[in-house]
Amino acid sequence: MELAIKQFKVGTRHFVKGLLEVLFVGGKAFYVWMIFLTVLIMAGVATYAAQLMQGMAMTNMTDQVSWGFYISNFTFLVGVAAAAVLLVIPAYLYHFKSIKKIVAFGELLAVTAVSMAMLFVLVDLGRPDRFWHILPGLGRLNFPSSILAWDILALNGYLLLNLAITSYIGGCTYFGREPDKRLVIPLILLSIPWAIGIHTVTAYLYNGLSARPFWNASILAPRFLASAFCAGPALMIIIFQLLRKVMNFKVQDRAIFKLAEIIAYAMAINLFLMFAEIFKEYYSGTVHVAPLQYLYEGLHGHHRLVPWIWTAMIFNAVGFILFLLPRTRERFFTLNIGCLLIFVGIWIEKGIGLIVPGFIPDTLHEIYEYSPSLREVAVGLGIWALGCLIYTLAVRTVIALDTGRLRSPGAPAMIHDEDE
Repeated sequence: MELAIKQFKVGTRHFVKGLLEVLFVGGKAFYVWMIFLTVLIMAGVATYAAQLMQGMAMTNMTDQVSWGFYISNFTFLVGVAAAAVLLVIPAYLYHFKSIKKIVAFGELLAVTAVSMAMLFVLVDLGRPDRFWHILPGLGRLNFPSSILAWDILALNGYLLLNLAITSYIGGCTYFGREPDKRLVIPLILLSIPWAIGIHTVTAYLYNGLSARPFWNASILAPRFLASAFCAGPALMIIIFQLLRKVMNFKVQDRAIFKLAEIIAYAMAINLFLMFAEIFKEYYSGTVHVAPLQYLYEGLHGHHRLVPWIWTAMIFNAVGFILFLLPRTRERFFTLNIGCLLIFVGIWIEKGIGLIVPGFIPDTLHEIYEYSPSLREVAVGLGIWALGCLIYTLAVRTVIALDTGRLRSPGAPAMIHDEDE
């Protein structure tokens, strides 16, 4: 017994020491990056502290436009989290080995994105001290009648599921053991419908609000998923190239090009569904076309979002063309341009371009325009910086485990399958 306790203590000290070296020891570029992120996080925390003291009046949101920059980012990030399924499906259903090697990075991105999404909801609460009202046992979640309750359970369940998968596989790698497929494969397969579910339920949050005709469309959930399968993989492609250059981690071109091909299909579906909705609203010519008119052409002299949405439209269209053509999709210069255009375009279209027009005009047909304040942007940048910091440290840990830099003493080396 004493020997077992001693071995446990020695093993724990070795793991903690190795983990600290992985997380906090690096080159000059690593320290500059971490300091930069830390400054943004501190600025965001300070701004949010001021928001807690002064209330939501310090934002540009009003009673008429009660969701803005925070909820826009929440919606976008749920899509980024759901996009991890695009690595899981080819890796585990079609045994695409070059993608299986990088699935962990997609699942970690899902964990990070869900965490950021929930933080954006938290900072959007005017009274976060009342959050306990939805905690089971302390308050009342109103499940299953409340769609919001479904969304809370879906997001937290997806977060825990991806944490469990990555932690288990990481632990097996640390001890030099092969993961038990009887345990890990069912969890991975469960993550596929769950990933689709988190963004479907998020779409239902808007879709079910009959008083907001801009969101009250049956194709909103498919549009959410199609746009998610564009923005998420676009970000992954950029990340994988950075891993190859900065961390010297081997990511094969065929894995990157397969993601690019998926983006082309998803963007085609996204653009088709968007134009179908535009046609339906404009051709029918009912009063419900007003939010769409405000967004795309302005309404009664109010046109604050028009330049933004047309920028997004141009970005998405150009990005789609770049991904549609194999010669530009498989050339890294144009591939990266397409990734940046699609990521920014979807962020605008699915963020401010989706949330704000739902409130304009309001139920009394009055127009109150909205644009985020600098304080809202500061809080948002702080959350994005925190997400980048968490993901950076998580990626360093995964690479250290994969390369054997972080390994239990005496553990056998892991043998990696070569690509077919």
